[in-house]
Amino acid sequence: MYWRYAVRRILYAVVMYAIVIFIFSALFNAVAETTQIAQITEQVNAEVRGVQQASQMQPEDIQQWREDRRAQLIQQYHLDEPIVSRIFWRTLNTLTFNLGQSTQIRSSAGENDVWLVIKERIPRTLILFMTAVIIDVLIGVWLGLRKARKAGGLMDRTTSIVTMVVYGLPSWWLGMLMIMIFAFTFPIFPSGSMHSTPAPTGGFANFVDLLYHMALPVIALVLLRFWGRAYITRNIVLGTLQEDFIMSARARGITERRVLYGHTLRSSAPPIVTMSLLALLASFGGALIFEGIFSWPGMGNLYWVAVQQNDVPVLMGNLALTTGLYIAGLALLDLIYGLLDPRVKVGGKA
Repeated sequence: MYWRYAVRRILYAVVMYAIVIFIFSALFNAVAETTQIAQITEQVNAEVRGVQQASQMQPEDIQQWREDRRAQLIQQYHLDEPIVSRIFWRTLNTLTFNLGQSTQIRSSAGENDVWLVIKERIPRTLILFMTAVIIDVLIGVWLGLRKARKAGGLMDRTTSIVTMVVYGLPSWWLGMLMIMIFAFTFPIFPSGSMHSTPAPTGGFANFVDLLYHMALPVIALVLLRFWGRAYITRNIVLGTLQEDFIMSARARGITERRVLYGHTLRSSAPPIVTMSLLALLASFGGALIFEGIFSWPGMGNLYWVAVQQNDVPVLMGNLALTTGLYIAGLALLDLIYGLLDPRVKVGGKA
């Protein structure tokens, strides 16, 4: 039954995510513990200064209090336990989104809670990359269907050549080229950032300013990606057009438009949905170099800053969130496959 298949897939995804986070925790264990101990030392020193101001304790008593408090915090964070146990507790904290405190990076409100820092960046990445992916998918699928409908024609051959030229171009190179042309040579768009400085007041003015700053990076992403998506869609649809049920539909007098957009597109939907959903999932992590070029304050930019400043809690939180979303998306993709394609056996006995 389908519900058994769904439960099994979800459990597999949860187990896989826990294993991946355990591996991440093991890889970052030494650096993360060094950071944690430094934060404990800083916290104890701050508390000691408070104790000295509030009481008349002797120096030796203060030193004893310092050592006891430090030992208490080390025990609280399980740093006195064996390494496997320490990795397990760090994994558990990550799985429950107890990501700790950042060492360098702060949110716009000055908070150093890792979850708040990451949560602030997620919408910024999504609004840029998901907009580009949606436009890219719509144009790519439409063009791919047109290419498949007249395979070998002038449009098919021309766009295939363009695809071979464009598909291998790095997004950061095209982004830099477009900045040079449309931001400096012909100053039509801003060269980067998410808003003007100072940002306009008022909801509508702020929204228009956001769209203005999004235009150049979105155009760069769409121009780079939709050619390849159209080519892949064309090949998928061409295979389906050779099936017997398509020939039967044509023999019954069904219009070519209905055959293409109804029968063919529905049968070709699973791989096209896979391609589109994977692109959407990839958008959650942003693009490290691309966001840096356009000074876009998203997840990719945050990852780069965390690496530069050696902020391991933010780095770990960023990886944990993007990995979790990707694995969840793959599980969702399996569930969609079971619904879209009747040829997929999702449970039960033959």
